[in-house]
Amino acid sequence: MAIKQILFNTEMARAILDGRKSCTRRLIKTRRKDACGFYVTRRIDGSFAGIYEYDENESMFDNPLEPPYQPGDILYVRETFAWCPCWDCGMDTEQGACTDHIYHSEKKEYGCYMYRASCEDNEYPSADTWHPSIHMPKEAARIWLKVTDVRVERLHDITGLSIQKEGIEVEPNECAGKFDFISELFLLFQRLWDSTVKKSDLDRYGWNANPWVWVIEFELCEKPKGKN
Repeated sequence: MAIKQILFNTEMARAILDGRKSCTRRLIKTRRKDACGFYVTRRIDGSFAGIYEYDENESMFDNPLEPPYQPGDILYVRETFAWCPCWDCGMDTEQGACTDHIYHSEKKEYGCYMYRASCEDNEYPSADTWHPSIHMPKEAARIWLKVTDVRVERLHDITGLSIQKEGIEVEPNECAGKFDFISELFLLFQRLWDSTVKKSDLDRYGWNANPWVWVIEFELCEKPKGKN
């Protein structure tokens, strides 16, 4: 078991907290400039065994790509956050006064972290600004996940059920007489996926390109004891 980080935007962090998201897909990119594509190997039972790059002659490279996570790994979620000092809430900031809060060694004050996914759209910290997930320190993490499965698929292999596990939500009664429920799920996921890809990379990694992806399934768990 390893403890690793994983980034989610505000919408997806909220979906995890709401119990709607238990899966994520991440791009598989080549490691070598001379790689032209991927071979996927499978065991006798059809389960995923490994993914290898191949060259222009379709010769497979020796070493498989390593998945970013393994089943059993513990992940701490990095999400958009801010710092709220105790004095901002009208509380005493002297040591010991806020037993449930944290002492910020750099800011030299007691307070707590705020998370964009748990705030209303018009709610902002008054003493700090929102910081992007990439800047979140490990000690600020509040969402912990345990990886339950890792496999490889083409992006278009996703099913309607898998899209729902990705946190996409459509009310079936809203579709009546207007559009097909499954088609709407796919449309929303396509838009979400393409929004995470740079415009210059859409031809290679966008929905229409049908790239290879890591499929990572997880469940919420407690923060491992003794891990800071």
